[in-house]
Amino acid sequence: MRLRKSQQSLERTPTAPWRDQRIGTILTEVGKLDGAHIGQVLRLQQDRNGLRFGEAALSLGLISREDLNMALAKQYDFPCQRLNGNSAVHADLIAFRNSLHPSVERLRALRTRLLVRWSGLGSEPRALAIVSPGSCEGRSFVSANLAVLFAQLGMRTLLVDADLRAPRQYRIFDVPDRIGLSSVLSGRAAGEIPLPAFGPLSVMPAGAPPPNPQELLLRPALASYLELASAQYDVVLIDTPPARDSADAYSVAFCAGSALILARTNHTRASDTAALAHDLTETGAQVVGSVLTAF
Repeated sequence: MRLRKSQQSLERTPTAPWRDQRIGTILTEVGKLDGAHIGQVLRLQQDRNGLRFGEAALSLGLISREDLNMALAKQYDFPCQRLNGNSAVHADLIAFRNSLHPSVERLRALRTRLLVRWSGLGSEPRALAIVSPGSCEGRSFVSANLAVLFAQLGMRTLLVDADLRAPRQYRIFDVPDRIGLSSVLSGRAAGEIPLPAFGPLSVMPAGAPPPNPQELLLRPALASYLELASAQYDVVLIDTPPARDSADAYSVAFCAGSALILARTNHTRASDTAALAHDLTETGAQVVGSVLTAF
């Protein structure tokens, strides 16, 4: 299983050469502190024995809480928005914008449950479709942030936007949508877009909206593409359109082999969720779990 392989590879990795990644050094390198500031912080640390450097700088008003969080992220080689990061990062990418947000912790818990689930299977699913009965239930949000979180583990992650009717991932990640999955399924060349700022993450946008999304998704090309992608990536997550509006989600889940069902609090009917789980199982897709969203 991938989880076990990751553990083994960590055990075999030699100790990395030492780098000066102290908080003070990081904050100085990005222009948040200078020599005089360092002296102020050190004096305060002497006066308050046990006070950490970052907290001392924060209490002196020399840096912001965001500055400190970003410095800590860099210290631990944690992919996230840097101190001089682009403020235009989409608000939905909360795992990148604010790694300490309570919602991100819940998404991390979901990531862990998926890893444990996959490690307990006799054979790993080729890919995971994120599905829900209706609209506005969080599929694109969960797909995007899960992709970022898997990439933060160092796992090669691919996010595929299979919502050929109302795609959102190209907006969330600010990538071109002229070509994408629709190009692949129609036999034209297209490639994933690597996003190194997020770690080993790539995105396959939906591409130009086709006149026949259902027919495209039923072509053997989708299964072939996902099989090839699963051989190249550790995790393949697939955003889908509402299952209640079309059969697209069922086609994608069938080709992926597994699905995660989302339902929104005070929005999604329990009967719709149960019907979706039943219908997905009937197609042969394995339902690996369900998630209740609230927003």
